[in-house]
Amino acid sequence: MIEMNEIRQMSDKDLTERIVVERESYKKLRFNHTISGLETPTILKIKKRDIARLLTENNLRSKASAISTND
Repeated sequence: MIEMNEIRQMSDKDLTERIVVERESYKKLRFNHTISGLETPTILKIKKRDIARLLTENNLRSKASAISTND
């Protein structure tokens, strides 16, 4: 599980890269779960929440930069 403090300390580039990596990882986990089943299917739930946290921070940053450019 990714902590929000860790996410906030990432640069914009690192955040974007991490989103891509986490989405790929989630897709692979879902595929593996469909084929053979996972020992702990709750990992899918955790991974999905991590992606949501990353996207939330990314959206907050983009909105903040949009507001600062309009001023």
